[in-house]
Amino acid sequence: MNLRRSEGPPLVVGHRGALSDAPENSARALLAAVEAGADVVEFDVSPGLVVAHSPEERSPDAITLDEALEALAPHGIGLHVDVKYPGYESDVVAAVHRHGVEERAYFSSAWPASVRRLAELDVQRAIGYPRDRLGLSSFSWPRALTEAGAATARALMAVRVPLLLRQSHATALSLHRAFCSHAAVAAAHRRGAPVIVWTVNEPAEMIHFARLGVDGIVTDDPQKALATLREL
Repeated sequence: MNLRRSEGPPLVVGHRGALSDAPENSARALLAAVEAGADVVEFDVSPGLVVAHSPEERSPDAITLDEALEALAPHGIGLHVDVKYPGYESDVVAAVHRHGVEERAYFSSAWPASVRRLAELDVQRAIGYPRDRLGLSSFSWPRALTEAGAATARALMAVRVPLLLRQSHATALSLHRAFCSHAAVAAAHRRGAPVIVWTVNEPAEMIHFARLGVDGIVTDDPQKALATLREL
């Protein structure tokens, strides 16, 4: 699928489905993203081809990658398949081909070695940054504690982008919102790499990142994002 948005609003990507409506990575959440009208649905694939953020977070009603793809195949929604650990990339890609949805799928990983393996498999792939093994990005830190560090990180990110893309052989950049700036987006675009920013839930931030020129916005609430971006 074409991730680059040369005109029009960014793609709306449902984070682990649509968390505003159902538990993350569940079949209900994936189909809720479809119902909301999201352009793309993002979901995690852990070892064993289970749709879960990690083996430890696998719920009793967790679904497999094959079950997720079977449920999503009849719909026209794009697929953002996030490979959480290295070592089973070829199995993930094979499943996507098996269900005939490769033309509307792209893959991501926060591990450069995984993205390089995806490059060998000749699929569209994004490098995720940063790798958040402890889930700290989901916490709300005091504003005074984060502002200075975030500003420094954003300033350095534009310099890091070319190296990150080159070392990982990525064709796209999946970037946490704290690191996303106009300069970082421009640096990626100069190398032909679309930028997907995550995870953005506040309308003001959605508008901000759209104006920075990002190509996709990952959100827990696709319906809210679509309504917000229609106002641009």
